[in-house]
Amino acid sequence: MSLLNVFATGLTFYVVAAVCGMIAALSKRDGRTLVCLTCVAGAAFEAVAALRVLLAGDTLYWSFTAGIPNFAYSFQIDPLAAFFLLALSALAIPISIYSLARPHLASTATPFQLFYALLLLSITLVFSASNVMTFLLAWEGMVLTAYCMVVSAHEENEVRRGGLLYILMSRGGTGFLFLGFLFLSLGSGSMEFASFHNAGMRMEPSFGAATFLLLFAGFGIKAGVIPLHIWLPAAHPVAPSNISALMSGILIKTGIYGMARVFFDFYGEPPVWAGMLVLSLGVVSALLGVLYALMEHDLKRLLAFHSIENIGIILIGFGAALLFRSFGQPKLAALALVAGLFHTLNHGVFKALLFLGAGSVLHATHTRNMEEMGGLIRRMPSTALYFLIGAVAISGLPPLNGFVSEWLTYQALLAGFGVTETLTRMAFPIAGALLALTAALAAACFVKAFGITFLALPRSEHAAEAREVPGTMRAAMAILAVFCAGLGLGATWFLQVFDPITQQAFGVSASPAMVLNSGLALAAGPGAGTVSLLGIAVFLIALLAVPVLLRSVWKPIGRPSHGPTWDCGLPGLTAANEYTATAFSKPLRMIFSALFRPRREILTEFDVSPYYPTAIRFESEIQPAFEKHFYDPLKSGILTMAKRMRGIQAGSVHAYLAYIFVTLIALLLFGVRE
Repeated sequence: MSLLNVFATGLTFYVVAAVCGMIAALSKRDGRTLVCLTCVAGAAFEAVAALRVLLAGDTLYWSFTAGIPNFAYSFQIDPLAAFFLLALSALAIPISIYSLARPHLASTATPFQLFYALLLLSITLVFSASNVMTFLLAWEGMVLTAYCMVVSAHEENEVRRGGLLYILMSRGGTGFLFLGFLFLSLGSGSMEFASFHNAGMRMEPSFGAATFLLLFAGFGIKAGVIPLHIWLPAAHPVAPSNISALMSGILIKTGIYGMARVFFDFYGEPPVWAGMLVLSLGVVSALLGVLYALMEHDLKRLLAFHSIENIGIILIGFGAALLFRSFGQPKLAALALVAGLFHTLNHGVFKALLFLGAGSVLHATHTRNMEEMGGLIRRMPSTALYFLIGAVAISGLPPLNGFVSEWLTYQALLAGFGVTETLTRMAFPIAGALLALTAALAAACFVKAFGITFLALPRSEHAAEAREVPGTMRAAMAILAVFCAGLGLGATWFLQVFDPITQQAFGVSASPAMVLNSGLALAAGPGAGTVSLLGIAVFLIALLAVPVLLRSVWKPIGRPSHGPTWDCGLPGLTAANEYTATAFSKPLRMIFSALFRPRREILTEFDVSPYYPTAIRFESEIQPAFEKHFYDPLKSGILTMAKRMRGIQAGSVHAYLAYIFVTLIALLLFGVRE
């Protein structure tokens, strides 16, 4: 079967799934099983098409007329698009399997059937679009279908607010993209992406800088780059958990895809300031994202902030690649680009796993508040295991996939110190140090997330009565857990996937210098650091075998006895004796109080005397800095301007005709001047 037929077959399955879902919704039947299985088939075909491009060297260009002069729908799957299509397929299959048992709320069933397949279809078209109009149409379809999924449970005020914030920010992002693509089209004389190749070098410096900033802002909003991130922690928690996994795993990566397309295809050798801007915003997003995540007690909102953190890590790789390209270091640029793209895939896998795990917890406990959980490891052992694997991966610990991409990022930053003699070189070790701090804070955050959620005693009746989720939900999490291990242990074999991309961007292949000893060790280039993930895995397995061997050699005399946990002489341990999420994060809240600006309030209730309190209630919250100091004043300014402009809408036809007349005169004068 030709590459075009494989790709078109995958699209056809998505269309069929959308039609079946619409028919089921209109007839008020449950068509979730048919929709999900059809989407699995569509994702499988798209994965085959992507792998053929990346491994076999096939390419696809497909165009057909739209019935409008000088316009056609065109699609192209080159190595960069194929990589993101592969990431989409790798997530769409397990999420669709998970969704066979979802959603557990009846109010979300109809929106899922109507829009899930359309969302997968629109994301696929975003990655494969080959001209501006096709891309923007697919982009708008993705935005609208994702919005409909976010507001599935629209009866709740929090859901409506999250959906509104998402759609407003998306509208602004689309506006930036429209202007940026307009400037590129004017500079290249065409709307085809092929004509944009290295167009940035052919534009006037100021014009090219404005285009770069517009496109970076438009794609940055979708990716959740700070300070354009405020929609993400508002929308992801309120969406159904399977959709949260899809949004965090791949939908926000459409912004990363757009940045990669702009940075490494549309522009040639970028100015140094562009790389510094991307690197700086990456560091800020990574560090602030994890700091805000540490303060969260809402499990899904915590994961949403970690998406911002990992987007920052990806941008650190992209920023380093831009700087290396500016300094004439294509091999180091390829290393940094591979680190950023590999972390894009890795984050999609382990973040989807974590969101599906959070969805399973929500399904069992009916709450997102970690303070009302606890003790779930006994009642949901499979979910706890898969969540732990995702937590280890996102913390960047070996031998799982998160460690590999973060290690490559570190190596690229360490190598960057010696590529220039200017003060710019200091950006690399500073970024590396802050990335190390981010990784340490992420590990602390997931100690909190896993420990408060799954360990100790249940803190609520729902947690005490929780039961393991259905088999399809566990199977989906198991698939993603295997991906986390496979991408870590098999990283040296997977790296060849990036060679066509680095060849396309920089004219060099990255994997030959990064794979040592027949794939047993991973290197960051000649003379750089090396690591063997398989060796680390064998060492960890050997460590786990030590206590088993000791137990078999020194068997205790008699049968082992069991007793209660030591309670320091108290009558007995209860949930009130446990460490809370608030207490766990308090030291960091105090250390970074200048950022968080915490507000604390202690309310004490008395019965007879103030010396004998009957209840003490503690409340604490942190200040949303970006909302208070940037977005709230911006909103107030827009509303004030709108009120002043209201007088222009006089309701008079004569006034409106006068406006048109004045506009025509201005255009004529402008035309005469030209």
